Amino acid sequence: MIKLKTKKEIEYLREGGIILGTILDTLSAMVEPGINTKVLEEKALAMIQEVGGSPAFKGYKVSPKSKGFPSALCASVNDDIVHGAATPGKFLKQGDIIGLDIGMKYKGLFTDTAVTVPVGKISQDLQKLLFVTKECLELGIKQAKAGNTLRDITRAVQINAESNGFGVVRELVGHGVGHAVHEEPQVPNFDSGEKDVMGIVLKPGMVIAIEPMLTTGDWRIKTGQDGFALATIDGSMAAHFEHTVAIMEEGNIIITSPED
Repeated sequence: MIKLKTKKEIEYLREGGIILGTILDTLSAMVEPGINTKVLEEKALAMIQEVGGSPAFKGYKVSPKSKGFPSALCASVNDDIVHGAATPGKFLKQGDIIGLDIGMKYKGLFTDTAVTVPVGKISQDLQKLLFVTKECLELGIKQAKAGNTLRDITRAVQINAESNGFGVVRELVGHGVGHAVHEEPQVPNFDSGEKDVMGIVLKPGMVIAIEPMLTTGDWRIKTGQDGFALATIDGSMAAHFEHTVAIMEEGNIIITSPED
């Protein structure tokens, strides 16, 4: 069931989203060759606690029997697409790329956002990967308006990604968000052809996390080396960008965009 949010809930989500977006900007600016992802994790926890929020991902379980996720921040390096743990011993080096994904519960509501950033100077091919993935997010957001369907979002992402020569991850998707970390509907980044998914009409009050995940090679996935990350099956590089977006009568609100 898709849970529509009230205007007051969207106001609270926007308040928390501005904070979370600012936190992500701070973490992104800290990325440099030689840094340990544990340092980023500690900073993320400190900032979330300072504003009275709580981390959405730390301890999160995909099933009752699964192991809880060990960090508040997802730090996914190079071929890790998402869900890399920010743990001691994971040092960044010149030429890497790192996906930073963070969620927060604030005033009882969840927001979720991500960005992929370079570690020092990166190759032109990786610069293009980051640029196109971010562009896919922006194109998807433009289609996130009342009266459109999920297919409008997914095709905007897929067409731009594939026309630029990148793979679109199919086994991982965006999602509803707000009352829980993950809600209905699923928000794929490709046109699956499933009418019951692709045909969902966007309505005012829907809040969704749009999150393109692109690869330089095969789009299929495997479990990463840390046991939490989901990585490209062929070791190709991956990028991930995400915003929480609220559908409004007059358009949309990018919930996790920091104030200018």
